[in-house]
Amino acid sequence: MGAIVSHRYRAVGWNAHKRAYDAVAVSLAAVILSIVAGGTAWHLPSATVETLVLRSTGVTALLLLHAILSIGPLCRLDRRLLPLLYNRRHLGVLMCLLATTHGVLALVQFHAGGDVNPVVSLLTSSTGWLTIERFPFHIPGALALAIVVAMGATSHDFWLRTLTAPVWKALHMLVYVAYAAIAVHVMFGALQSEVPAWVALIPASGITWLAALHTLAARCEAATDIGCTADSPRLHTEAGAVPLWIDVGEAARIPDGRARIVCANGERIAVFRYGSQVSAVSNVCQHQNGPLGEGKIVGGCIVCPWHGYEYAPDTGAAPPPFTEAIPTFRSVIRDGRVYVDPRPLPPGTRVPPAEWLPS
Repeated sequence: MGAIVSHRYRAVGWNAHKRAYDAVAVSLAAVILSIVAGGTAWHLPSATVETLVLRSTGVTALLLLHAILSIGPLCRLDRRLLPLLYNRRHLGVLMCLLATTHGVLALVQFHAGGDVNPVVSLLTSSTGWLTIERFPFHIPGALALAIVVAMGATSHDFWLRTLTAPVWKALHMLVYVAYAAIAVHVMFGALQSEVPAWVALIPASGITWLAALHTLAARCEAATDIGCTADSPRLHTEAGAVPLWIDVGEAARIPDGRARIVCANGERIAVFRYGSQVSAVSNVCQHQNGPLGEGKIVGGCIVCPWHGYEYAPDTGAAPPPFTEAIPTFRSVIRDGRVYVDPRPLPPGTRVPPAEWLPS
């Protein structure tokens, strides 16, 4: 059944759920665009259509970026929000389109009227880096847009496979550089325009929100990593066997079809129970390092909660025709408790599941 499911599955593809989430995202963006444009028109009755579009696309893109950066830590805090993570890439593409519209309009409106190339004008029109009145806030904005466009253009899985996961991940982590550049762009842009000065403080509230959210998520996740050191009380020595097996706990306390995550030697291990069998695999999905232990077993396969990649629990291999594989770990059950050998086996190595006989 798992092979059939995986053969039909297309990772990060279009389906009914994605279409529904995309419809909601586009509708919400349209509402924000309308509110910002209407508010700008009310505040500046003489504003041109270009100005209305410029501001509304910029504000909407900024709000979407905050939502995108919030989804990750929110999902760490509440698994019910995982569908948002599954659709985050589409939200990023929508944000990229709005940001590009904003950037192109700004380039045309402020730098295309002279006899100098608009891009050259953008980069050389102001050199007052040490002053508030003449700070070239458009340059950090252009830097942020370049990063966002690069991320949007490589959002498809084709680029993830072509660039390899580490390179792709590093590229998309530049979103935080883009966010910092946007904060500078918005702050100085507000100080140099006719909007109230307090608008310049808005980026500070966004930074505070994201910093608090990421800190809280990191603390909650760190709590699951207790016991990573060799002298941890989680470690158990079994006479006559390989020493330092990890005591995962009672098999009965692992929900059927779910996992308990433990840590050893700095690596997280997902220990799944499915019926009367227990298997242990690496917690890291080969697609985008998603937390497999937060997923569940469906149709005989572990399904990553991020993008739906599948792995057989006893081999760590994706069913054909997919070729991804993750490391596996040996496990045993003694007196109803699960023990795992923390030494990983090569990806795709089959390990017979440990058998559990409920009392």
